[in-house]
Amino acid sequence: MDIDIDFSDRNKILDLIDHRVAMRKDKGKSVKHNTGIYAQEIPHDPFTNLSTIDYETAESRGYFKIDFLNVSIYDGVENEEHLQRLLNIEPLWILLEHREIVEKLFHINAHYDLVSKLKPTSIEQLAAVLAIIRPAKRYLNEKSWNEIMREVWERPAEDQYFFKRSHAIAYACAIVVQLNLICEQLLTTSN
Repeated sequence: MDIDIDFSDRNKILDLIDHRVAMRKDKGKSVKHNTGIYAQEIPHDPFTNLSTIDYETAESRGYFKIDFLNVSIYDGVENEEHLQRLLNIEPLWILLEHREIVEKLFHINAHYDLVSKLKPTSIEQLAAVLAIIRPAKRYLNEKSWNEIMREVWERPAEDQYFFKRSHAIAYACAIVVQLNLICEQLLTTSN
């Protein structure tokens, strides 16, 4: 199971909860997991707070890792009501045809050519673009939207990195929030 929770500043919440830092193996060495923590007791080094078992072994033993992610797009979001309002506004999808806008957006900032070629006009299509960026679905970049939507969420036969639909939809929603926040901030500064 993979649980990710987004924060504008993860340290603010980590300061409030008792937790252990997840560990991963990198070329045979034990290193800190970039975002993973355990909010439960797990074998750990008392001086570093680092788990003494890697996160894959920990999962097989029943420990529950949560990834606390820093997602700076939330910096301008004032509260939950503001977040919901930004999410519920239909974005100006045409803005995704402008490189200077796409380069500011979460996860798609380095993929202007693909975004401007596919021209997504819905959260579902934007989620598909996010999936196509990953190796397992990259071949879809030359297909029509009908073909893309028919194949994009199928699990690849080989063990390649791909985005599950739920993950991609969540990221697409975050991009919509960010796009609407950019528009809101532009309107505020122009008034």
